[in-house]
Amino acid sequence: MKVDVKTHVLENNRTQANMLREKFQDILVVNMTGSPGAGKTTVLEQVIPDLHKEYSIAVIEGDVQTSRDAERIADLGVEAVQINTMGGCHLDAKMVAGCIDDLGKLPDILFIENIGNLVCPAEYDLGEDFKVTVLSVPEGEDKPLKYPGMFRNSKAVIINKVDLLPHMDYDIEKVEDEIKGIQPHIEIFRIGKNTRESSALLADWLAACLKKKRA
Repeated sequence: MKVDVKTHVLENNRTQANMLREKFQDILVVNMTGSPGAGKTTVLEQVIPDLHKEYSIAVIEGDVQTSRDAERIADLGVEAVQINTMGGCHLDAKMVAGCIDDLGKLPDILFIENIGNLVCPAEYDLGEDFKVTVLSVPEGEDKPLKYPGMFRNSKAVIINKVDLLPHMDYDIEKVEDEIKGIQPHIEIFRIGKNTRESSALLADWLAACLKKKRA
């Protein structure tokens, strides 16, 4: 009975996500996932200025409460729409569909910053082209093996806060090997404070993904 309920919920979400995907044919949609405090918003603050030089950008911000992250994104001069789940642990396709009209004209690149969680968001399709998971050094080395579904379903992983490596017992090569063991074709980026070159590489990769989709 529980399996039937889960299948029903995910099937309804999948239908809605496919409808969104039809709307998103000409834009790149990135579902940003990661634990609370991993630095998803900070990564967006680093990468959006590079992308915004050439492309229109918008962000859907998912949080349990408050609009603080959306306000930070709006300060970059791009459109931000807030979704508050009031307790929900993930965004679903219906929530995203409900705020698309608030964006007006669709941007070239739409980021959906999901609720901080490495479990539920792995299973919910939001009509995105792919998921990008943000993993931070202070979280510890064990997250990929503890939550393999998230990494298996992601196209890229950003290991964030690498500037803290000299102060932490964290084997980044081991973590990257474990991620590759789960998803061999995944892209991995290392980003931290004052890592301008690394964030530029991420921006270039996202721009290439958009160009490939439109080709």
